[in-house]
Formats: sequence, structure tokens, C-alpha cells
Amino acid sequence: MGEHFADRLVAAVKARGTWACVGIDPVYAQLPEALRVEYPQERAVDGLRAFCRAVLEAVSPLVAVVKLNIAFFEPYRGAGVELYFEMVAYARSLGLIVIGDVKRGDIGHTSMAYARAQLADSDAGPGPDAVTLSGYFGIDGIEPFLTVCREQDKGIFVLVHTSNASAGEVQHAALADGTNVAEQMARLVAEWGRMEGMRGKCGLSAVGAVVAPGELSRARVLRGLLPDAVLLVPGFGAQGRSREQVAACFRADGGGALVNSSRGVINAYADANYAPKSPEAWTESVRQACRDLVTAVGNIQSPA
Repeated sequence: MGEHFADRLVAAVKARGTWACVGIDPVYAQLPEALRVEYPQERAVDGLRAFCRAVLEAVSPLVAVVKLNIAFFEPYRGAGVELYFEMVAYARSLGLIVIGDVKRGDIGHTSMAYARAQLADSDAGPGPDAVTLSGYFGIDGIEPFLTVCREQDKGIFVLVHTSNASAGEVQHAALADGTNVAEQMARLVAEWGRMEGMRGKCGLSAVGAVVAPGELSRARVLRGLLPDAVLLVPGFGAQGRSREQVAACFRADGGGALVNSSRGVINAYADANYAPKSPEAWTESVRQACRDLVTAVGNIQSPA
């Protein structure tokens, strides 16, 4: 057995000094002009490869964790999925903790196939360190991933409260006991996080939760229901979550929340505030936006 996922994550975060996470969501039409000239549309996958590698190299000295969203690779079918796993391996080779944003979930035997395909290391190559999951199928859909977590020291992040506008149609639906669906999912995630082999020496669990903070009261309730979970917090930056909303996702010790920014970092060269000195210098824009993210998260995570 290697090092438990939660312990590995905490060690990496301490080494970089930040709970900031950079999301990699590559879109060909939004690539820097210099790359689109070098790699025209018929070579889009090559363009995405060059872009992702350059972004990973730019941010790897600054953050410990990246989140690769498979959805932005899948439109290119087999070549895109192959590129996704190539970038997972490359990010890991740079010493980064890699979260595969795959949002899988299904009944038991199908979930096992997903767990082996999306999370496990295999002869085909390394999988990510952790993946995002839907918990809608309950423990039947989660247990196969827990098996891989135990076998290979991996982690999972279960969707609890998402950042999309219509999330409340389901997640805020009231239950008979006066709580809501998101709170029930948080209770389940906490329960799964206490199962055998899930808690690391650091006290945190390999079973984390995706929690996009909305109303402060909701964020605080969910944090309270998930005392030992690492929260993956989307929506900071381009999606407009405030400092106060994000701060509610941290534990009292100032840890336990990975604050993700995707477009605000990887597309920084399109922002007038980060305009590159030349078209070829776009990676410096990415690097500076990442530095600013680290600074912002540092200010947020300091315990009151």
C-alpha cells in the first residue's frame, strides 16, 4: 500500500502552501491565437495537447491540485479520451494531484466498470488521483469506487451542492424531516467517509464532496455535516462565488477546501487585466492569474 489519498493531498497542499485548484477545461475556439494558427481546426487535438501541457507546466510550481474535465476532451471521441488520459499522466508526472472531473454514477456492476476505467491505475496507464461522482445511486454506485480507493489509495468527490442555476430544483427539495436533498447527500457522504480504510492519518477522509457555496447558511450547514471531508469548491472566479461564500467551506483550521478556478486561470490571456506582451507570451498570463488565485485563496483560508 502507498500513502493514503487524504494524507497525500494534505502533504501536497502544505508543500505548495495553498488549497487552490486549477481546472483544465480546454476549448479549441478559445485557445490562444498563436496556437490556433499553429494548429488549425483539423489539428484541434494537437492544439489542445499543446495548450494543456503548457498550462500544466505554468501552474505546477504554484498549486498542488488540478482538475481535468473529461467533457472537454470527449467531443473528439477516441482521440480526445486518449488525450485526456495522456494529460492525467503528464500532470501526475509533474507532481500534481489530479482530480478527474467525470461525474460518473450507475448501478453496481456498471459502476465497477466505471471505477476501473476512470479511477484505477492499470497496464494502460495511470488514472487520476480522485474522481467526481454522482451519489444518486446510493452506496451501490459508490462502493466500487471505494474498493479502488482502498486498493490504490485513491479518492472520490461526491456531488452534494452544485453551482448551476437550476440545482435547487432537486438539491433544495424538502424532505419529511425538514432538511433537503443536498443535506441528505452530505449525511451519506459523511457516512461513506467513515467506512473502513477511508480516513487518513491526517484525520480527513478519501471521500470528499463537491460543494458550490450559495447562501452562507446553506454552505455552513453542509460544512457542519461534513466535518472530515475535503470539499471541492467550484464557482470561484468566473462563476462569481464571493470570498465570504467560499470561506464558509473551510474548516475552522483553515483547511479542507479545494477552491477551483478554471476559465479565470487557463483563459487569462483573453482578460485585459492579464493581456500578454506578445501573442506567444500567453503562458505568462496564465501563470500570473494562477499566482493571483493562490493569493486570493490564501486570504480566504486564513481562519478567523
